[in-house]
Amino acid sequence: MRLGRELAALLRAGDLVLLSGELGAGKTTLTRGIGEGLGVRSAVASPTFVISRVHPSLGDGPALVHVDAYRLAGGLEEMEDLDLDLALPESVVVVEWGEGKVEELSESRLLVRLERPTGGEGGGPADGGTDWSALDGDAPRVVTLTGVGPRWAGVDLAALLEPADG
Repeated sequence: MRLGRELAALLRAGDLVLLSGELGAGKTTLTRGIGEGLGVRSAVASPTFVISRVHPSLGDGPALVHVDAYRLAGGLEEMEDLDLDLALPESVVVVEWGEGKVEELSESRLLVRLERPTGGEGGGPADGGTDWSALDGDAPRVVTLTGVGPRWAGVDLAALLEPADG
């Protein structure tokens, strides 16, 4: 949530954000933080079954368009009915599972990869590894931010990944 709120401070209308990571990695939670940071109406929830949700701004900022492309096998042509190309100039568009599907929307995009530990990773306590199976949904994540295109040239994304104080 914190990373999403801080990321929202950098986002502006026309930004395309692609989220990747396995189920349960935190893509929707990150988007919820982005929505809070943008000050949009209604709580951000997973759009898995409706594919796309639009969250209008409560102020003068951009709307948030939240898309879940998990069930969409094709590329941009399969998503044409969502009119993302029309929404993008006036909104921040966040697409979960969007890699390989919507890059053509913009020459600039922010790729966010979320990785969470899964059971059995890193060995177990017996061989000096971490027993990830005992961790719940609050397990630490590894986040990689990659800016692509002129929009993100010179933007210090690394500062967002610094640990929070306290």
